[in-house]
Amino acid sequence: MDENRSLNSNKYLESLGIVVIGRNEGERLQRCLDSLQGKVEKIVYVDSGSTDDSLLLAKRMGVTTVALDLSIPFTAARARNIGFKHLLSLDANIQYVQFVDGDCEVIATWLNNALDFLIHHSDCAVVCGRRRERFPQKTIYNQLCDWEWDGPTGIVKACGGDAMMRVDALLAVTGYRDGLIAGEEPELCVRLRGAGWQIWRLSEEMTLHDAAMFKFSQWWKRSIRGGYAFAAGCYLHGFTQERHSLLESSRIWLWGGVIPIVILSGSVLVSPWVLLAFGVYLLQILRLALRFSPTNSDAWLYAFFMVICKFPELVGQVKFIISQLKGTKEILIEYK
Repeated sequence: MDENRSLNSNKYLESLGIVVIGRNEGERLQRCLDSLQGKVEKIVYVDSGSTDDSLLLAKRMGVTTVALDLSIPFTAARARNIGFKHLLSLDANIQYVQFVDGDCEVIATWLNNALDFLIHHSDCAVVCGRRRERFPQKTIYNQLCDWEWDGPTGIVKACGGDAMMRVDALLAVTGYRDGLIAGEEPELCVRLRGAGWQIWRLSEEMTLHDAAMFKFSQWWKRSIRGGYAFAAGCYLHGFTQERHSLLESSRIWLWGGVIPIVILSGSVLVSPWVLLAFGVYLLQILRLALRFSPTNSDAWLYAFFMVICKFPELVGQVKFIISQLKGTKEILIEYK
């Protein structure tokens, strides 16, 4: 960033507010709020039914707190919307809002860098940066998250939970979709791009995330949530010009459903085609590993999980379909 431009953005910090959402984040929330102290005056923390001292912690730190109504199902989308509305009720002149998940620490330079970018790019509604995993080497599941965060920079289709947004753009599309239990950020970005706005990811460091995934079961649940998100996105926008999540959902059904059915059918017939079907998965792992980095052993591990994740993702897709057929609302899929 140009030094003069970055310094000039300091005077605009009073037009920036922050919304933090969380549930039972403990010391992760402490780190998150510590990273924001003294940078922006208006910070709202929205708590989704924590049973620890998260609300007391935020209040002790001088942060405005909001406790979600326990009678209505929790979603991150609903928490962000309520935090955003509360922020505007504190100061109607807020022009920019930084959303942060409570398990993330904001890098010291990020707020100025992001604000500077939005100020100088009037066609950009959302800007995000590099989200890194705090302890990528602690478990393979944390490492998988770190690889997942490493997306392309420039104009992109979607952001994640941590992002800075232009208030008037967010208001124009009526914010997040409250009822989505997963995939709410990409869905919001579909509507923003449909309204003519751009979404950018910068190369600047943005946040440190603490996935705290130590067990295969946690990774499995998180992958189920991912499949559910793709199904919901496809249902809402997959059969429009946007084709949102249509390709991802098709891949999930192919690798998680169609091919296994072929294998099971072949096993009944004791056909040699069964071995070939199993080989398709090995070839897919090989293809992905070679595409990522053929000389890096981590690429092979990543490719392996990229292939087997289609099974829990299919579970997520089925859960979404069942909830639609029954007309019921799915409860939040949590992995920690």
